[in-house]
Amino acid sequence: MQLRYQYRVYQTPGQQDALARAFGCARVVFNDAIAAREQARRDDLPYPQDAELSKALTAAKRTPERAWLSEVSSVVLQQALADANTAYRNFFASITGKRKGPKLGPPRFRSRRDNRQSIRFTTNAHFRITDGGTLRLPKIGDVTVRWSRDLPSEPSSVTIVKDASGRYFASFVVQVADEPLPQIESEVGIDLGLATFAVLSDGKIVDSPKFLRRAERALRKAQRNLSRKEKGSNNRAKARLRVAKAHAKVRDARLDFAHKQSTTIIRENQAVYVEDLCVKGLARTRLAKSVHDAGWGLFTRLLEEKATRYGRTFVKVDRWFPSTQMCSACGELGGKKPLRVREWTCTCGAVHDRDLNAARNILAAGRAERRNACGETVSLPA
Repeated sequence: MQLRYQYRVYQTPGQQDALARAFGCARVVFNDAIAAREQARRDDLPYPQDAELSKALTAAKRTPERAWLSEVSSVVLQQALADANTAYRNFFASITGKRKGPKLGPPRFRSRRDNRQSIRFTTNAHFRITDGGTLRLPKIGDVTVRWSRDLPSEPSSVTIVKDASGRYFASFVVQVADEPLPQIESEVGIDLGLATFAVLSDGKIVDSPKFLRRAERALRKAQRNLSRKEKGSNNRAKARLRVAKAHAKVRDARLDFAHKQSTTIIRENQAVYVEDLCVKGLARTRLAKSVHDAGWGLFTRLLEEKATRYGRTFVKVDRWFPSTQMCSACGELGGKKPLRVREWTCTCGAVHDRDLNAARNILAAGRAERRNACGETVSLPA
């Protein structure tokens, strides 16, 4: 399987100017490809293919108006064309129903004011990691990389990313082999929540870190300071950078937390079952800020990826399964319960903690779905 290994990079002022030039050239080429295809659509002409756009790019580099495109690596420009083609393929697959998930709109033009800028080098660009540990990029030079771990194999491409907070990263695509962990007997169901981040069917409770809520005071102060600055001024640019750095700190903390928790759960359990939550729908309610702060989608995605890599089983239980309403002891449905109800008693006499009971029901439902997928006839225990 292919994975991305991302590292922080530090560049000199000259390299920063070269990267800014490369970002701009890639953006122009991408926008030219979008404009050419939109013009063909308006004129009822055939859809321009990649070969035609590539020839047009080569011809444009010989003109005085576009001669500056030759100042960056040609691979960066070709990859920008490939990105435009991929965007259109995804759009067409979405509107025809071949692509799963929400409908995608047509590709949009990139702006120099976008929060994220990126360029990609493939092996054709002859980038390499030097003996001194620097990353050598064509027409940019040797960039310092902070290696937090070794690459498992030779990278097939590297993407240089500049985020909204002004940080630069090198993202390598590498091929890794699956590393199955030893088989164990334990299985776990997970009930995700807001008061507590997760309650496991074995009784373990993962407290919610609430990274955004804890940083709200600093974020509020930085955002207020930004709103008082004159648009277009240098002080406003500095204030915007402070806001972006505050948000980046929250995101990094949430990502680190999700990685650590998902790794622990995958190592300790052979099978993991979670509820297929509709995060997009929950994000439209009055609990939207707390839902986004929890990062359920990120956490479940990491669980699924690590389960695939380490030979574990990951199952999503139907979102309409009444895990909160059902008694995990007798299977009776007790009806809907408001969020303020944290404990309830079933008619069979069992006293349930709301979240622990839901986690146990998710475990039972996940086991049933897993066995049915193997061809067995299984129903939930009565």
